[in-house]
Amino acid sequence: MQKKIYFMLLFVLCTTFISSCKKNYLESDQYFKDRITIEKVFKSKVYTEEWLAHVFQEFKGENVDVASKGLTPHNFADDMYYGDRDRDFDPSKTELSYNMFKMGIYTENDKQGSWTQCYRGIRNATTFIHHVYMNTEMTAAEIEDYRGQARFGRAYLYWLLLRKYGPIPLLPDEGIDYTQSYDDIATARSTYEECAKFIADELLLAAKEMEKLGMNRGQDGSARPSCGAALATRAKVLLYAASPLANGNTSSFSARLVDDAGKRLLSVDYQDEKWALAAAAARDVIELGVYRLYWVPIQETGDDATVVPPNDNNFSGKNWPEGWANIDPAKSYAQVFDGTLQASGNPELIFTRGNNQDGESVADMVIHQLPRSATGWNTHGLTQKLVDAYYMNDGKDIPGKDSEIGRGNGTNRLSGYVSADDYSKGKYRPLREGVSLQYANREPRFYASVAYNGSFWTLLNETLERNRNQQVFYYRDDTKGNGFNSSNAYWLRTGFGVKKFVHPSDTYEGGSASRVISKAEPAIRYADILLVYAEALNELSGSYNIPSWRGTTYAISRDIKEIQRGTHPVRIRAGVPDYPPQVYSNKVELRKTLKRERFIELMGEGQRYYDLRRWMDAPVEEALPVYGCNILMNVKERDLFHRPVAIWTLKTTFADKMWFWPISHSELKRNKKLTQNPGWTYND
Repeated sequence: MQKKIYFMLLFVLCTTFISSCKKNYLESDQYFKDRITIEKVFKSKVYTEEWLAHVFQEFKGENVDVASKGLTPHNFADDMYYGDRDRDFDPSKTELSYNMFKMGIYTENDKQGSWTQCYRGIRNATTFIHHVYMNTEMTAAEIEDYRGQARFGRAYLYWLLLRKYGPIPLLPDEGIDYTQSYDDIATARSTYEECAKFIADELLLAAKEMEKLGMNRGQDGSARPSCGAALATRAKVLLYAASPLANGNTSSFSARLVDDAGKRLLSVDYQDEKWALAAAAARDVIELGVYRLYWVPIQETGDDATVVPPNDNNFSGKNWPEGWANIDPAKSYAQVFDGTLQASGNPELIFTRGNNQDGESVADMVIHQLPRSATGWNTHGLTQKLVDAYYMNDGKDIPGKDSEIGRGNGTNRLSGYVSADDYSKGKYRPLREGVSLQYANREPRFYASVAYNGSFWTLLNETLERNRNQQVFYYRDDTKGNGFNSSNAYWLRTGFGVKKFVHPSDTYEGGSASRVISKAEPAIRYADILLVYAEALNELSGSYNIPSWRGTTYAISRDIKEIQRGTHPVRIRAGVPDYPPQVYSNKVELRKTLKRERFIELMGEGQRYYDLRRWMDAPVEEALPVYGCNILMNVKERDLFHRPVAIWTLKTTFADKMWFWPISHSELKRNKKLTQNPGWTYND
């Protein structure tokens, strides 16, 4: 019976949780002509690998973690925006403009491919897990490793669903009897706690199954799941489960999010121990000793010299990993993302799809970040809030930080510009002549990430030498065409572009993506896990003994030295001084600081949108007006250009319905026990 259930569920009857079984998605069905062929498939190593590959095909498209807006708009929050595809709401269009996305003017039918892909992949993975033991061409260790990879795939797809839609139905592991009616096989949503526990338990089991052969996949398997990928995903799942959205949520939204029997799906009971579980899970990854933050040696001379951090009487006098004396912080950070490193050679990439991405991938993001003088689209930009978040070189706040949104400290933004004499003396390196001093003496990550007005683009893949090494200004009358042009969409709304992910050679000359260096997608990287560890420890009020994944026990509490084990590597690699002792000693202050650290360190990596929701900060942060430079000003009015204004073309709001993505009407009709997220319709 089990064989029939799995085969028929997968290839004959596409029931609950899936819209259709399209040939282009289930190419593996070429191997299946009748029910018995499933045994033939799993006895063959080639066919078994094909089946597993189809599980991971579902990680593409809308299921990509880091991508351009054509796949997922969730890579854009209050840090980064996209300015193209502007239009009024039109139900006939399939793409979301930024304002439609930010104003919640999307529908129950938008961006629903992830639901279909995830459940299809979950069923394929389940079939694999239950049948791979049949293989006669693999060793027992290989079978165990492959089962672990499939189990990771299934758990990760559930994780993507939980993160996007909130609590979701968990399919029975023993399969579904296809002979039953839709009503009989309808499955209700599980609670957030139940979903998180199931996913975390499965990821732990996957890590153990992959431990022998999957600790480090090497060059040929950089985009395949590893033991570390399973443990790292588990840490993130448990962090979300410990966060305010799912832990002690007594809001009116929480009261309205229920299953078909009226049971609340978000826990109203706060449990301190959930933070300890998340901290222990992150520590499991740290204790592996497999991952580290990437760094490159310091270069002290020439225009391309590093941004030299200050003498802080701590990190500045020590070599890596205890200090930054021998590293180049700006390049160390930039090269993690810009394609300098292959995925297999990047020591801090824990999980990535590598270059195995559809359409609007990370490379496509870069095309939209490049200036018009490199024939890029010049439409992805940063908000003033994000630009202000970056520290000064000495670790202090910039003068005038957040003053326009009511969070200023009474200081004013700097005036003045880099002079020719300043530049010749290297006074404000890496700033060039004519750049506002608001961007001077900032931390290294700022220069690796922000394309401020007058920043320098190398564009080394440009055919003509005169088109390389450009200083690009965004003034309205800029002679190179990078400034505001009211007749097209190719301009930066805030006057801040994005340098992160851009390689020195990248250009879009001739409209060819071949001139953009390939980028590995940073789905999960080690810096994130370090910050997960610090955040989870900071939130603790009690002390707990939590088992490690290998059976030993961790003593988990709010230990400042352990918190610094998470924060120090990130700050040192970034070339920024440590937090003051008074910040570490104050839970509330450290919470604010760690949120800011994630805002900066993980910008453009698909984290901020979900962080704001799990912290329950979205109603404030997502609704604040977007500020930036006054791009209507020309070079003669440069003082006005650099005086922040609210950007009239970028709208913001937050409504309760935006906590989770809506479930499609078709799925609600197909599964009678499935309830809709509050604020969205059933279309009855």
